[in-house]
Amino acid sequence: MLLYFLFFIGFVLLIKGADILVDGASSIAKRYGLSDMVVGLTIVSFGTSLPELIVNILASMEGQPELAIGNVFGSNVANLLLILGVTAIICPLPIKRATVLTEIPFSLIATLLVGFLANATLFNNRYDLYISRLDGAILLGFFAMFMIYIYHVARTNKDEVVVEDDAVLMPIWKSIFFILLGAGGLFLGGTWVVDGAVHIAQSFGLSESFIGLTIVAIGTSLPELVTSAMAAYRRNIDIAVGNVVGSNIFNLLWILGISALITPLPFNVMNNSDIVMMILASAMLVLALPIGRRNAIDRLNGIVFLLVYFAYITYLVMRG
Repeated sequence: MLLYFLFFIGFVLLIKGADILVDGASSIAKRYGLSDMVVGLTIVSFGTSLPELIVNILASMEGQPELAIGNVFGSNVANLLLILGVTAIICPLPIKRATVLTEIPFSLIATLLVGFLANATLFNNRYDLYISRLDGAILLGFFAMFMIYIYHVARTNKDEVVVEDDAVLMPIWKSIFFILLGAGGLFLGGTWVVDGAVHIAQSFGLSESFIGLTIVAIGTSLPELVTSAMAAYRRNIDIAVGNVVGSNIFNLLWILGISALITPLPFNVMNNSDIVMMILASAMLVLALPIGRRNAIDRLNGIVFLLVYFAYITYLVMRG
């Protein structure tokens, strides 16, 4: 009964934690002349990726590689299709040119890099696929490159950020406190929701891979979902989009890199279909822009994203 109670409380913490985190992050962006996109790609993405990080560290230490890999892959597909779909229905999402030309392609490159490293042993006629510790170090190296790029963007665009005269700025200590408090709420909420969901799933005899790709992935993506939805509702569009794109990059390069450093992750060739799904979802995101109004992901696009995601979940259920 305690686990089910924490499962419910976890949802409350997710919603409130996301609300507080967006407040604190937006205030810092205005005070220091940082764009909402930069904050969404860094501070907010880090906070909302904490559940994935904790789940993957525990899964790697406890010898559950399918859960670790499934969590990252499933979360990224959920970020692109489920979260952007729901967010676009709440409010159409205009996407800036720099995001289309740089951040989204970087996320796609990260996906292709993981796919290449996971299947690299095939070039040596070996079929025991895995993501090694060296692969993990390579992923973390690319993550460092991404952070250097974000630092450059923050410095370059600092003078272009306009703060409205009537904008209410929190004291810096309060902004930091809100970010820490919100991230803590997301961490606890995500952990409790995932623990409850996994317990429920296991009671029905579902496989570790299926749990990782669906219940755990959706559970650990709830912070991104709630945060992006809250940001869209408040018209902080750049935080909503930056959170999703940044979280995907964090998941593939930082979280999967750390997981592989802890212990090499055996890779099931069946998971290549999930990599293909991530690539397809990224392609849908780019293709949706010229189709939608004013170079944005509109509500119709959002509905299509959700339909494709539900089709993907149906495929996972059939795959077992």
